[in-house]
Amino acid sequence: MPMSFRPEPAYTHGQAPRTAILLCNLGTPDAPTASALRRYLGQFLSDPRVVEIPKPLWWLILHGIILRTRPGKSAAKYASIWTPEGSPLAVWTAKQAALLRDTLDDAGQQVLVRHAMRYGNPSIASQLDTLKAEGATRILILPLYPQYCSATTGSVCDAVYAWAARTRNIPELRFVQRYHDEALYIDALAASIKNHWKRHGPPDKLVMSFHGVPERTLHLGDPYHCESHKTARLLAERMGLQKDDYQVTFQSRFGKAKWLQPYTEPTLVQLAQAGTGRVDVICPGFTSDCLETLEEINQEAREAFLHAGGKEFHYIPCLNDSPQWIHALSQIARQHLSGWPTQAPDRAALAQAQAVALAGGAPQGRCPMAN
Repeated sequence: MPMSFRPEPAYTHGQAPRTAILLCNLGTPDAPTASALRRYLGQFLSDPRVVEIPKPLWWLILHGIILRTRPGKSAAKYASIWTPEGSPLAVWTAKQAALLRDTLDDAGQQVLVRHAMRYGNPSIASQLDTLKAEGATRILILPLYPQYCSATTGSVCDAVYAWAARTRNIPELRFVQRYHDEALYIDALAASIKNHWKRHGPPDKLVMSFHGVPERTLHLGDPYHCESHKTARLLAERMGLQKDDYQVTFQSRFGKAKWLQPYTEPTLVQLAQAGTGRVDVICPGFTSDCLETLEEINQEAREAFLHAGGKEFHYIPCLNDSPQWIHALSQIARQHLSGWPTQAPDRAALAQAQAVALAGGAPQGRCPMAN
């Protein structure tokens, strides 16, 4: 059977082509309920980039065990961080998109900016459809993951390619693959730490906790481990820290396989037991606060450290909507938009193009697809 393509949005000859940015984050359930978590986890854990287990076996485990037991537990965790505006990750991602749009607009660059979630809503496909309907002919895909990982950035690419495979008139596409060592991103992290230390003083140990992935992915060629360590090294250098001043760890283990080490919570327990009085924890791999930072770190890890004898635990929030981060994000976007038109269109030239098209036999008004 021939492939079925989505209907193209209506097009008017002489319509100004637009340049767009789609910010992509991991995702979040629509509500802190078991049913919403079941839908979200079902989509998330069905991604072969997230779980690299033979599909038939994993399907039995996922639907026979995990989706029967985990949604209720996860819903309770989400409920502990949910805000009146909704999921923190969704709130911060939407704010980042709005602030990025305003920053570019203030710089005279008229760019459409939207945000999407790899899992959950708004989906990548739905936002790409919207951008096309708004006249976007060039779209920059900007994942909110500073370090490249197959399970995150790679999966975003999959979703975009899947959408493109069912699109007749595919826009020009560009992807930001990584920015783990971009100076302005490192500066934004350093500013966040400095602001915290200005109010509270420095800790005995700074822990930089990155999201974990199975160790086997490192040996299979995934650069995430190396890029996380490079971010940590550059941040430490930017802060003037010595090796004994900070510790790199990895959080969010799932299953029984060996993941990247050292693990965050056991490391915090060891530090407390060794007499470390105060730790500050920052999560450089997350640009928006979410379940993994607000619940796993600021609740569970905090309790583990204090219970093991630690005296003081500070969580340094993610970059969220900090001015330094929005500036860094805008500069990363502008770098990758280079060569694409982002200025106001020449109305006279558009009118002339429309007249030429109509004189050549193009239909009047809006037609279902561009020539």
